[in-house]
Amino acid sequence: MKKYVLPVGAIAIIAVFIGVSLFNVTYRVKHNIGVLIADEVIQLQGIFHRIHKTCIIIDFDYQKNRINFLNVGEFTGSEVGPMNLVYPDKWEGPYLEDNPTMQTIEYQIVHTKKGYFITPGDGVKLPNGKVVGKDIVLDEQANIPAMMINPDMLLFKGRALAAPLDLGSALDIQFQLGEEI
Repeated sequence: MKKYVLPVGAIAIIAVFIGVSLFNVTYRVKHNIGVLIADEVIQLQGIFHRIHKTCIIIDFDYQKNRINFLNVGEFTGSEVGPMNLVYPDKWEGPYLEDNPTMQTIEYQIVHTKKGYFITPGDGVKLPNGKVVGKDIVLDEQANIPAMMINPDMLLFKGRALAAPLDLGSALDIQFQLGEEI
């Protein structure tokens, strides 16, 4: 019996270390995903603010618009991807070498009654275990500002996993263009 104590004890210690390591890795992956999403939506918000400042974004074609066009250098017309611009000739792209993705899914711009928001794409599993588009529905009725302050939705450790995209109103755009209403 004594000859089994040392090997069994060693195996138990190794099993505890493996368990702690697996827990640590799982926790860090969730943490890293949350931090990465929060950082990337802020980065995208800054890029779209810059585009709006120079090109004036009128609107987007769809209720959900994949962000897969920021690596475009040149284009013709007034539309790049689903985004419609007043001054497409002032495009300073490409804004990114590669369009950011999370879990191989592109980020998106969602239009709701509360405005436009940059969010992870449908199918992304958030650190809280919820899946965008399934558990977190981002339709026209979605209250994304409320979701951004709810840890069961789009908030992770005090950081929002979505960002508003302030394009102003049609009146603001007309004012910027110097047009009469």
